[in-house]
Amino acid sequence: MRKWLVMLILLLGLVGCSKGEAVNEKPPPVSIKIGNKLYETKLGTYCWSSEDKGLCVDTAGPVEMVKDEKPIKVKPGEKITLLMDYQPKPNEIHLSQIKDAKETEVSVINNQFTAPIKTGVYFYSYGVWWLDEKDKNVSNGDAFYAFVVEVDN
Repeated sequence: MRKWLVMLILLLGLVGCSKGEAVNEKPPPVSIKIGNKLYETKLGTYCWSSEDKGLCVDTAGPVEMVKDEKPIKVKPGEKITLLMDYQPKPNEIHLSQIKDAKETEVSVINNQFTAPIKTGVYFYSYGVWWLDEKDKNVSNGDAFYAFVVEVDN
């Protein structure tokens, strides 16, 4: 409990207004780019602060969040780019792929990953953290995003 409180206090103190800019009340949106098309992801669980308030929101898991969404069509092995228009960028990211209740870590290089080769529907969870530069065990904000793709020839 004490560590959580310290993290929340740090979060409240380190994320805020600068030079009169508007402060986001929740984490920035993440889009994915496939070819020349942009698609939105769904924001899931997050901890964030704006001005003098901190907020943690817990949601359903990634599969439950997007199971009723129409999957984004991709070709086998197609490049998918993760886009976030926000500064500072998160300094830790993880991308998980979920297929048939099996979760696999996916490598992301230069904000890109490759769609699976095998046809089917794949769910993704994209987790991002703004970790403190001095203490890597302290998060200044985090968010999870979900999306679903269908690999089809």
